[in-house]
Amino acid sequence: MTYLLALLVSAAGMAVLDRRWRLVMWRAPRSGAVVVLLGTAFFLVWDLVAIGLGIFRHGDSAHMTGVLLAPELPLEEPVFLAFLCYTALVLFAGAERVFEHVQERRRKRVGL
Repeated sequence: MTYLLALLVSAAGMAVLDRRWRLVMWRAPRSGAVVVLLGTAFFLVWDLVAIGLGIFRHGDSAHMTGVLLAPELPLEEPVFLAFLCYTALVLFAGAERVFEHVQERRRKRVGL
């Protein structure tokens, strides 16, 4: 249960950063949600294929809920994948914002 809680707290922290800088969900909520959902679905399919091939196996941990959505697929996995996709979007949008700021300062310094 602590792993799921850690994921949710981390996602909430990411949402605070996102809201403060209006990077993803507070800039284009529909697009952001679609990208997170599609990314999560892609990685879930990837996981299911790997589970079917015997590559991934669920290990027991006292920190997990123990709830399985499918054989070898714990409840925490889609939450983690959604968090991973959201974090990647926030990082990309943040890097893009920094890059634009640096370019703007260069243009002002050069006088363009």
